[in-house]
Amino acid sequence: MRIFHISSADSFVELDMLPAVLPPAGFLWVGCARQVFESSVAELQSALQRWTGGQLVDLHVSDLLNVQLPSHFDDTSWYDVLVFRRLAAAVGSERLFADEAHGALTSARKALESIDTSAVGFAVFDRVLLTVHPPDCAVRDFYAQRLQALAAGHDQRGTARLPAGPADLMLRMVNHMVDGYLDLRRLLTRHLDTLQSELLDSKGRFHDWRVLLEARNTLHLLDDLCEDQRSAVQEWIDALDEWPLEDEESKRRERELLRVRSRDVLEHVERVLTHVRRLEQSAETAVQMHFSALGHRTNDIMRTLTVLTAVFLPLNLITGFFGMNFDALPLIHSATGIWVAVALMAAVFISLFAFFWRKRYLGTLPRR
Repeated sequence: MRIFHISSADSFVELDMLPAVLPPAGFLWVGCARQVFESSVAELQSALQRWTGGQLVDLHVSDLLNVQLPSHFDDTSWYDVLVFRRLAAAVGSERLFADEAHGALTSARKALESIDTSAVGFAVFDRVLLTVHPPDCAVRDFYAQRLQALAAGHDQRGTARLPAGPADLMLRMVNHMVDGYLDLRRLLTRHLDTLQSELLDSKGRFHDWRVLLEARNTLHLLDDLCEDQRSAVQEWIDALDEWPLEDEESKRRERELLRVRSRDVLEHVERVLTHVRRLEQSAETAVQMHFSALGHRTNDIMRTLTVLTAVFLPLNLITGFFGMNFDALPLIHSATGIWVAVALMAAVFISLFAFFWRKRYLGTLPRR
């Protein structure tokens, strides 16, 4: 568990333990792993009671502890709860693709299976932010270092500032998780390109349909996750619009900045959803192209076999005619009969071959 005190005077301090009372200015950020939160629920509930006059509802505690819960939003009169499932490539996913010891399709399957969709929970009070992370989640440590750098004046852009409140910090962390999809997007695109190349290879035969099915299932899963993310963020925006109006100009400005940041997060989620659906459509199109190419190849083979059958059928007729067991057949007692029959068969063969060639029943069609 890590406890931070953030104030508007560019102060960011990490505390050793939960304070007895809230500091007079700023807000507290309490970030803990899910196992730590489960073992420290009583202590945190007592601290929240002292700080805010209220505690987390038991159902919300269960939501924060549930690792399979989809992204969703819920609110009460004294705090809001947002559960947001992140989309990230697990550690080592990039190495899987570059590992030459595995085949391209095997690496793609392992990388697709290693996508991390763990849930991060946020409980937003007026002056307290409680975040519950999976054990290996780097979001908390990243933002702790980020805010420390902002407080020390080490921001390279020079335009960022410390969050004005718990809601502002929550939106920044959610936006960071959504932007983390960029790395996953590159990974997914590379692996799906590998699958499509194998699928559309005209010189080989594609047998790993299980890999393709797993890729499509992964894309369906990501589609559902992004839909839940968008719904959760949209519900947060709707709840934000229902907050009571502020009399102070600074409070109204802070509220407007929250709306702007919320709309930006929603836009990023929609962009991720659009890209996931584009990848899903691309996979479907590749499968359709594979079967179209397979059907075209089958038609070419059947056309060639049909032409060969049509060419040799008259030859079989000629040989069958002269092979009948009769003494009165023409040319069978002549020394030149064999050459006449061979010449006739050659003429028929050449004529039919030339006819089918001109009709483009043999060979490939010219490119336009």
